[in-house]
Amino acid sequence: MKFFKPKFWDYKKISFWSISLFPFTLIIRLLASFKYLITKTQRFSIPVICVGNIYLGGTGKTPFCIKLFHILKNLKKNPAFIRKEYQSFEDEVSLLKQIGEVYKDKKRSNAISNAINDGKDVVILDDGFQDFSIYKKLSIVCFDESQWIGNGLTIPSGPLREQLSALKRAEIVIINGEKNKNIENKILEKNKNLKIFYTTHNMINVNGFTNSNIIAFAGIGNPKNFFDLLNKNNITIKKKISFPDHHKYTSKDLDSLINTAKINNSILLTTEKDYIKISKKYKENIFCIKILTKIENESRLIETIKNFI
Repeated sequence: MKFFKPKFWDYKKISFWSISLFPFTLIIRLLASFKYLITKTQRFSIPVICVGNIYLGGTGKTPFCIKLFHILKNLKKNPAFIRKEYQSFEDEVSLLKQIGEVYKDKKRSNAISNAINDGKDVVILDDGFQDFSIYKKLSIVCFDESQWIGNGLTIPSGPLREQLSALKRAEIVIINGEKNKNIENKILEKNKNLKIFYTTHNMINVNGFTNSNIIAFAGIGNPKNFFDLLNKNNITIKKKISFPDHHKYTSKDLDSLINTAKINNSILLTTEKDYIKISKKYKENIFCIKILTKIENESRLIETIKNFI
């Protein structure tokens, strides 16, 4: 879905727009509940690890999937990524393909079956927490500490795909950001058995940009997270430019960005997910930030994963 996230989604207080849209929110909740009741769940001969979210976009899900893939490889497993086929989400698929094999289909179950036929012994379901047709051996839900759950309402009144009570279906929660006991308590209120882990996104090529003027742009779920990461690493941002999530960059977009950088004597900097979508002829004028995901208490997380697979 290509969209700019409405600002009122992250207001701490319920806004006029949230209240106005609430009847539609109730209808969507009702339809989702009905779908849950009538959907048959399919089991598979290998473990399915689901990495999903209930906050719509910008929770660090894809970087964590990549980290999880490396963990599974180190455990001598033969993993693969599973994605539902969406034409507009090819940026994420292209990023995952740099790490390992990706199986995609309009039905995730078909993609899992294809992976099994190719000898995979565990799959990472990147997104799909709301797909009730697949039995998950392990469900991991990602949050970003800075956004948390926004105004706490489900779409379209707020940014949530499901209410927080959906965490009853999960085993692990990943929070990207600073330790927050208030968030932990709210999570454990919904499921006291959840294991909570924290991650940070560390820039591994920061030195090349700290002494330069930067024009930063991003077309991801929460561009602010990217801009904040640059600020935390002492990178001076002269101008911030946001595009809709999963934006497909046109020649007009890129020519405009490059011209703006020249006028401002600045370097263009973007995310890996955005950079991978940019045509080759423009890449010599654009740089990307490379991210390494670090997990606090990684050894404990690995042991938890081993218990499920």
